[in-house]
Amino acid sequence: MEALFGNVLNLQWQQVVMWIIGALLIWLAIKKQMEPSLLLPMGFGAILVNLPQSGAVTQIIDGVTELGPIDVLFNSGIANELFPLLLFVGIGAMIDFTPLLSNPKLMIFGAAAQFGIFFTLCVAALLGFDIKDAASIAIIGAADGPTSIFVANFFQSNYLGAIVVVAYSYMALVPIIQPTVIRAVTTKAERRIRMGYADRPVSKTTKILFPIIITIIAGLVAPRSVALIGFLMFGNLVRECGVLEGLSETAQKDLANLITLLLGLTVSTKMQAASFLTVQTLMILALGLVAFVFDTVGGVVVAKIYNIFAKTKINPMIGAAGISAFPMSARVINKMGLQEDNQNFLLMHAVGVNVSGQIASVIAGGMILTLFA
Repeated sequence: MEALFGNVLNLQWQQVVMWIIGALLIWLAIKKQMEPSLLLPMGFGAILVNLPQSGAVTQIIDGVTELGPIDVLFNSGIANELFPLLLFVGIGAMIDFTPLLSNPKLMIFGAAAQFGIFFTLCVAALLGFDIKDAASIAIIGAADGPTSIFVANFFQSNYLGAIVVVAYSYMALVPIIQPTVIRAVTTKAERRIRMGYADRPVSKTTKILFPIIITIIAGLVAPRSVALIGFLMFGNLVRECGVLEGLSETAQKDLANLITLLLGLTVSTKMQAASFLTVQTLMILALGLVAFVFDTVGGVVVAKIYNIFAKTKINPMIGAAGISAFPMSARVINKMGLQEDNQNFLLMHAVGVNVSGQIASVIAGGMILTLFA
């Protein structure tokens, strides 16, 4: 009996708290359908790794090291950045850059929406975080989970688990957070600005050359971003080349879903109670919100400044789509436009800014790696 039930005495209240957090993530995934492919395995993983002497993670028992499968997966897929990069191939295959290529000036707003990253980096450093931890936390503002994982792991951040949970949680909360922020910094008249859409044809050659050129430019400006932007653009090249339809479909569905599943389960090894239940985790939660809000505000404010000088006004709400939560943010902006005016269709403009934000967030991540590596 002691052999069977003696481990119950090893249970600590902190581990029970992590079970509750894991259960909450599972509830959000199932009941609220908030990033279910990631939050569900992450929630279940949080329970797995917080069982006393859990065989899912590496343990030293009677002086003998017993490797846990989740730690093995972490070392094989996240410690070497493999999983985030493979996920970028799938994301790249999903993205259609046509709205951006037909109106390239939208890239301005995608870049502007990265303001929150650098603002939060400064705030986190002032609050006492090590500069590399501060840089890792700041990337949360891009609402780009794979980039957050890549940067935090590259810098060997002590807060990888908290950063990933916060990054994906705020991605899931885009429909709640962004409308509130946008209404606070725009007027009703600005939100009602209509934007016509001219469907300008984009040649196949342009679509093929675009990912290649972007990779070269990013590599010259921010060489540390080559792995991130390169895998993203490779996925897009597979989509646009026209001769790999089967591989493109596999990358968009099977590869992306499988890697997301493994990613959520694997990152839970950094959600063990001893390292997760800290004051710093609460600070990261607050700083992630700051980064997210200021990214949204940055895109909107630059769009408002643009309108001061432009003859044809744009709806400043589309600037908020510059975060890389694709295509969720674009849909939120379009819905807000229709709520203000049922003939105000902003989807294609918002999508153009949204995909540019995906590129900009990856380049921003590469710039941070270059600056602080």
